[in-house]
Parts: sequence; C-alpha cells; structure tokens
Amino acid sequence: MLEKEFPSVSRLVNTENKGFGAANNQAMAIMKGKYALLLSTDTVLMPEAVNKLWNFCEANDKAAIVCGQLLNADGTKQNSIASFPNLLTLSTNVSLLEYLFPRWYPSKRYKHTSPVEVDSAIGACMMIRKKALDEAGVIDERYFFFFEETDLAYTMRLKGWKIYQVPDAFIYHLQGQSIGHNISSRIEFYRSRYKFFKKWHGPLYCYLANSLIFFRLLVNGASHFIFVALTLGLNTKLRDKLVMYSKLIYWHFPKNPFQQNNNKHTN
Repeated sequence: MLEKEFPSVSRLVNTENKGFGAANNQAMAIMKGKYALLLSTDTVLMPEAVNKLWNFCEANDKAAIVCGQLLNADGTKQNSIASFPNLLTLSTNVSLLEYLFPRWYPSKRYKHTSPVEVDSAIGACMMIRKKALDEAGVIDERYFFFFEETDLAYTMRLKGWKIYQVPDAFIYHLQGQSIGHNISSRIEFYRSRYKFFKKWHGPLYCYLANSLIFFRLLVNGASHFIFVALTLGLNTKLRDKLVMYSKLIYWHFPKNPFQQNNNKHTN
C-alpha cells in the first residue's frame, strides 16, 4: 500500500523480526531530519498530536525524548511514562510510590495540565532529537523488546539531556495491554529488566534486584494458589494468574536469569 499510494515514502523492508531497537536503528541511521518519530503500528494519532510534540521540542533544546498521552480504545489513559527500575520500586508497590511522591513518580492517575519531566517514555509514540542520539548513541540492540526506550532515556539523562511528557498530545494505543495476557511477553519483560540491571549496576545490586524479583514472584504465586484453592478453581482469572506465575517461576530455573540474557528469544 505504501509503495503504491505513497511512492515518495522510503521503506526499509526486513524479512524477519529484528526487534524494536534494531529496526528503529535502521531508520535512524539514515534519517536526515532534526527529530525521529517512533510510532507503533497499533497507534492512532489524534489531531495536532505530532505538532504538539514538535513544538515542545523546538521550545526546549534540552528535551531529548518527548512523548504524549497514550489512550486505550475506550479513551481511558494508558501508562505513557515509566520510572527507572530500582530496588525501591522492586520492594514497594509502585502505585503507592506514585500516590505518596507524585513529583518523583508521575503517572496516569494525575491530570497534568502542562508538560512534565519524567524518567523515560513508553516507545509506542515518542519524538527523539537527533542531536541527543548522536551524543548518547542509538538504541541498544541487546534488548529485543521492552526496556529499550528506558535504557536509551537512562543513557541520555546521564549525558545531561531531559525526557518529557506532553499530556495534551493524545495517541490511541490499541494493543497496549497485551502483555498481561501473553506469557512470552511476560518472560521477555523479565529478561529485558535483568539486562538493564546487569548493564547499569554492579553484581551486588543485581543480586539484590534478582532476589527481590524472585521473592515477589513466589509471594504472588503462593497467594494465588491459596485463592484458587479457596474458590475451588472456579475463578478463571485467578487460575490464569496462577498459571502465569507458575510459568515465570519455572522460567527462573535451573539457570540464573542473568545467565539467560543470551538465550534465543521466544517472541
């Protein structure tokens, strides 16, 4: 369709799924503009969304990555930003942190009327400044899916750049909740998170993070086992969650998750 109806559009055609980072790096390697707009195929832009991201970047020369507000199909807010994972977020309920410290942990629960600085953006739709890419480097292709944009934002912030959300730039993201129903996606999320810790932190930090993650999995698995038993297995959602936690716990054996980073991707 692009070739026929939009012949002026440059297309890069891959014969295999190279992953989010590798595919976007192909385009960013040949880009000639001032900004790159990363846009997932399951998104629908609302009027002026891109213009609002562009205008903000033009007015703020330290903005490296700018995102808008992602929406579910019914118009409700989707998570559009993410805090950098750390021992505090792993050991504490993130919703509680967002409630107690909204300045440091902004989220969709708050109605921001003006752009807000954040740790990182969700990659479904974000505008990236080429100058920041030239300084920080492209997306780390060791991440197949998940945490690529988090890693890129972390690198850019270390270089002195800033990440923002423009809350009145709306984008429908029609598949944004699919991770909750797909065990392969869940495993890929865990794998990528372990890669992030291993890249940016030392062995002791990684060991503590690994222990916290696995402990929470065990607690969630045990609690759902009790719930399923008490409901005689009649609650489908509880059963599905128990199966999910069981598979995630099983995935952690017999190797340490940090040693699974080079395994072949299942996506």
